[in-house]
Amino acid sequence: MSDNNIQRALLADNPNALQRKPSEGARRFRRSRSAPRSETAEKPQENGSWLPAKELFKEMRPSFRMVGFLLFAYLLVGVVVFYLVMDQISGKRTNRVLDALYFCIVTMTSVGYGDLVPNSDTTKLLASVFVFTGMALIALFVSKAADYLVEKQEVLFYKALHMNMKSGETKMLRRIETNKTKYKFYTVALLLVTTIVVGTVFLWKIEKLSLVDSFYCVCATITTLGYGDKSFSSKLGRTFAVFWIITSTIILALFFMYLAEIYTERRQKMLAKWVLTRRMTTMDLEAADLDNDRRVGAAEFVVYKLKELGKINQEDISSFLEEFNKLDVDHSGTLSAYDLTMAQSGQ
Repeated sequence: MSDNNIQRALLADNPNALQRKPSEGARRFRRSRSAPRSETAEKPQENGSWLPAKELFKEMRPSFRMVGFLLFAYLLVGVVVFYLVMDQISGKRTNRVLDALYFCIVTMTSVGYGDLVPNSDTTKLLASVFVFTGMALIALFVSKAADYLVEKQEVLFYKALHMNMKSGETKMLRRIETNKTKYKFYTVALLLVTTIVVGTVFLWKIEKLSLVDSFYCVCATITTLGYGDKSFSSKLGRTFAVFWIITSTIILALFFMYLAEIYTERRQKMLAKWVLTRRMTTMDLEAADLDNDRRVGAAEFVVYKLKELGKINQEDISSFLEEFNKLDVDHSGTLSAYDLTMAQSGQ
């Protein structure tokens, strides 16, 4: 009977299925059963100690606002510093402030055209410090931009791709979650093509480069090659480059990141398909029998399949069982609200 309850809970479409209140006759929590919340259970604390793991790690990561502030501070300090030492930087000049900002952006993104070059020990040391600091900041910005700029387009992409399909909101959200990386990749790919086209047209029309040279300069810039034979040389061109260079390099980084994610997810799905379709053997049954009672319940079967998929390992299972034994104060093999109260009071 308990195995049937486990199977129904595991297969339930309702995400809150595991949190339903137990019946009057089922007051204790079996090891093989997902424990519902007791009415006497403590409420989650506000200080974050009871936050889920996903929310806890989210709190540990720097916010997009903080990363944006760091980027602004980096550019502000860079403009001031390179403005003061601009006489020690050789190359074609347009405007002192604009050139300082342009040099800071080119250094941060490691494009390094060579149209502005440090020619003293002081400026060389400053450029060395700013390039490492800037690359670290770009890495933070890429990770936050992936969440902030791209995920907002997922619903729009789903609606565009499935415009004629009739589906409810729950089904749509589930489909989005399943194909999350794919929609992100489509969004970034579209943004990448847009930035390439915009950059090429700008260099062609404003900087008066040929169409081939414009495309060549765009590719050398967003891949941070920065050969230096073609670059932004006019005042308007460098103003455009300040915004376009940082945007295009970040988008390209996101493009390759999501491409790698799609490849990884594809391999994981192939592994999952193999695990779920292959035939079980007696050796598999012995390995899945955690309590050595010569019978494999639904919970044991699910745990064994998760181990095959690499979602969980034996060390994780041992840790969970160790935690269970600590909470099982009366050593009855089951958990109750009394066990939790006694275990927590003894800590």
